[in-house]
Amino acid sequence: MNVTVLDHYSDREARISSSGVTLSLRGVTKSFGAHYVLHGIDLDIPAGQVVAIAGRSGCGKSTLLRLISGLDAPDSGTINIEEGTVRLMFQEPRLLPWQRVLGNVEVGLSHRMDARDRRRQAKAVLAQVGLAGREGDWPSVLSGGQKQRVALARALASHPRLLALDEPLGALDALTRIEMQQLIESVWQDKGFTAIIVTHDVTEAVALADRILLLEDGRVAMDVDVDLPRPRRHGDAWAAAIEGRILDRLLQRSSERV
Repeated sequence: MNVTVLDHYSDREARISSSGVTLSLRGVTKSFGAHYVLHGIDLDIPAGQVVAIAGRSGCGKSTLLRLISGLDAPDSGTINIEEGTVRLMFQEPRLLPWQRVLGNVEVGLSHRMDARDRRRQAKAVLAQVGLAGREGDWPSVLSGGQKQRVALARALASHPRLLALDEPLGALDALTRIEMQQLIESVWQDKGFTAIIVTHDVTEAVALADRILLLEDGRVAMDVDVDLPRPRRHGDAWAAAIEGRILDRLLQRSSERV
């Protein structure tokens, strides 16, 4: 694996993208045994962009996210990422049951920080995700959406420049899912980090992303710009047209497999 940290870019680029990182992937492959999951992925993601990775189960979405996040290494190819904190948010909140809400968020902060600063920063990010006043609650008394808000706060506490989200809303009911989509969009607009979101939900991809990558059999089959104003409304005709293009491709591939 060749992962390069880039530390040189123009002053203009620095001003524009001070909160996010750029990513560049060249010829990235990944296999498990004899089965190739990713085949020569080439990608360029500018700083501050929200990218949704969509596709059918087993197409390589989560594998690609884990490679970008540094949790796994590619078999070949290069991944170049600017220097900066990377955080990953999973579908399950993965909260520590023996820690209260505040303690769970503090887990995302360096223990080299002063305890008072750590507590103050954790409280601030909890307020940002709508959980002010819930710092002393145990995870067991929280709803599914509230647990995911704590998980999001934990990921945001260290001010990541890259936030990777692996199906973070998949287990939520429809209304809570929309509320969380709006929260993620609001936080991203405020912080400006680069975000990469794996999702099975094409509607969710269009609602959140600047760009949608559709994976098929470990390759990028579609690369779609979502040039729509924010905040986006569910049911918008332009959004529905983009969803339709992607779903047509998915359904076409499904019929070919039958």
